[in-house]
Amino acid sequence: MVRTKIIEVGSMVPAFEEERLIILFGPKATPELRDISVIHEVEEQPKNSIKVGGKLKVGEKVYNIEEVGSQANPNFDELGHVSIYFRNEVGEILPGAIVVSPGEFPTIEVGDEIEFI
Repeated sequence: MVRTKIIEVGSMVPAFEEERLIILFGPKATPELRDISVIHEVEEQPKNSIKVGGKLKVGEKVYNIEEVGSQANPNFDELGHVSIYFRNEVGEILPGAIVVSPGEFPTIEVGDEIEFI
């Protein structure tokens, strides 16, 4: 299990709600990336913790992990980076992305926890 805490929400994050996309980055993200990202600090992180069939918890909402891109775990382990698509259908997936369902976009606030279970 990985538990992280949201420490910053970029000014452009609400613009991605229509696409149902959240971009996570660790605290070392560049200023350009901070505008479009949810910045989080990992409290504990085993390697390769994002798995198909696992769960993603954002605040009180729980999602099923449907797809995991080939680079999602290495990027998350190294940079705290993963793109999360909240969708009911699975299609083409980017290497650094995951797809979770249901497609309901979560409310995100500083101080909320994100867990990969």
